Amino acid sequence: MQENERLNRIEEMKTKLNSKNYEAKMQYHNNFEYQHEEEVPESWNEEKRDFEQEKIFSTKSSMFKKFFIFSIIVFVLALGYASYMFFAGGNTVSNNNIDIQVLGNTFTAGGEDLPLQIEITNKNSSALVLADLLVEYPKSSSGDLAGGVERLRESLGTIPSGGIKTDNMKVVLFGEQGSSRQIKITLEYRIEKSNSIFQKEKLYDVSISSAPIDLSIDSPTEVSQNQDMTLKVKAVLNATKPLSNILVKLDYPIGFQYKSSNLTPTNGNNVWSLGDMLPGTQREIEITGRMVDVSDGEEKTFHVFSGSESNTDKSMIGIVFNSLGQTVTIKKPFIDARLVINGVYQSEYAVDSSTDVSGEINWVNNLDTKVNDMVITAKISGNAVDRKTIVSQQGYYNSSTDTISWDKNSETKFSEINPGDSGSVNFSLSPLSLFSAAGGMLQSPTIQIDVSISAKQPLEGNTVQNLVNSETKIVRVISNVGLSTKALYYSGAFKNSGTIPPKIEKETTYTIVWALSNTANNVSNTEVRSTLPSWVSFVGPISPPTEDLTYDATSRQILWKVGGVPRGTGITDTDREVSFQIGFIPSLSQLGMMPTIINDTVLTGHDDFAKVDVRVNRGALSTLLLDDPTFTPDGAKVTE
Repeated sequence: MQENERLNRIEEMKTKLNSKNYEAKMQYHNNFEYQHEEEVPESWNEEKRDFEQEKIFSTKSSMFKKFFIFSIIVFVLALGYASYMFFAGGNTVSNNNIDIQVLGNTFTAGGEDLPLQIEITNKNSSALVLADLLVEYPKSSSGDLAGGVERLRESLGTIPSGGIKTDNMKVVLFGEQGSSRQIKITLEYRIEKSNSIFQKEKLYDVSISSAPIDLSIDSPTEVSQNQDMTLKVKAVLNATKPLSNILVKLDYPIGFQYKSSNLTPTNGNNVWSLGDMLPGTQREIEITGRMVDVSDGEEKTFHVFSGSESNTDKSMIGIVFNSLGQTVTIKKPFIDARLVINGVYQSEYAVDSSTDVSGEINWVNNLDTKVNDMVITAKISGNAVDRKTIVSQQGYYNSSTDTISWDKNSETKFSEINPGDSGSVNFSLSPLSLFSAAGGMLQSPTIQIDVSISAKQPLEGNTVQNLVNSETKIVRVISNVGLSTKALYYSGAFKNSGTIPPKIEKETTYTIVWALSNTANNVSNTEVRSTLPSWVSFVGPISPPTEDLTYDATSRQILWKVGGVPRGTGITDTDREVSFQIGFIPSLSQLGMMPTIINDTVLTGHDDFAKVDVRVNRGALSTLLLDDPTFTPDGAKVTE
């Protein structure tokens, strides 16, 4: 009976456990009862979905917590800022609350006063203290603030909150008509309880209605190489008040060779002073020159500037009022004659007095039509021409005019030259000696050769047009610079020691003398240098001690920095020389020999007139002292 009852309870328990409506009770020792109701999912997918929904809910809960914390932080910061603004008295200033207004014309005449009324409005809740108004504008016509600025500064004091300060200023702008200039207006200020300086800027553009000085250039638009051309530069004062110390500067293009101008330049050959000018005053400068070493079709631009002279250099423009450019095009001449000297075509040449001058004139007809009766002439002048040496096999030299001419009588083909025909004629001459007892010393020895070519171009009917072209070449003669080197024992500035002839392993000293001479032209940057053999030492001293002579023991080089050597040195004026001592200790291997005691000596310098470097080389000196009058030849070889 009991066994059956026990089995029934077991079956009843199984039935409850398998029922969905079963409610479980759990009894804890602390007498608290906890019930958990759990549904059994219909399938595994439903269980997974429930798990994911629970995870999403957990994530949303975490994000909400973070957002809530962030909101609290923002609220605290905003509360702090509001408290600061309330208790600090609102001492913050914004540039956006500062207004700069400019009342004035947006155009002006160059060089005239431009009045400006500048109004500053402070819309901040705080005052602007120690306020300064700074106005900057370009000095010259370039319009670039970086290239020179005029500055005006005015103190405005304190601008209270809601206050307005007004200041009147005058500026003077320069520039070409129609150009624009920019004025920079800056308000510098401080705020209470701060040492920092703050700025508010405004740019104000002004157009130039007219330049203070009106410039113009009158010149041909096309020029031929080596042909004289004239430029006329005109300056007119447009301003309503006088201007003083006006300068005009003309920058030449490469290849332009200045010849003359109607006004004497105040600096070089391209700056002229116009002095003081009254309103309406007009000045004109005529410049004559020619284009050399240029090619057909090249464009060359001349730039002219006007302005007031510099405070530091009265030969230079300090403030440029206006500028202008003029371009010319190089065009082939109708008939061309080019003079080549010693095989080189250039505007200037340099030759030494012992070199002949060979001239070749190459001619060509650049027209599309023939020309007749062509004549070429070469006029030779200058103080360095030896007239007796002028020779031309084809042409005729007229000594009364110093002119060589070639025409149809000497060159039959000159009667008629077809389009594109070309040829050449030749001549030669020699320079004079730069110094003679009768004529003295030549100064700036020059040979000038002026070549011209002319022909007749037949036109319609029986008319003809005369065609002319010319060019000039300058030959400068290089000065004869002399360098004398001597080795002495018995004579000279020092008393030498040791034996003559020199003995093995015994020192004998010698005196070396370098002397300079110069003929026609000043020579600058002159240096004389040599080296010593390894068996020779530099002893010194130097005479005169004022000469800049040094010895480098590492390179064994002796250097004499002479500097300038004036024309006539050692000929018509006193010579220039220096002396120094060297020591020679012969070795057994040099027995019976006449060893070198100083190597080759070289002079270098620059001929300031001929515009070329000069170089003179003198050979090494040995123990054979040919320049010492007391020395005998048996004293040269090394003995025991």
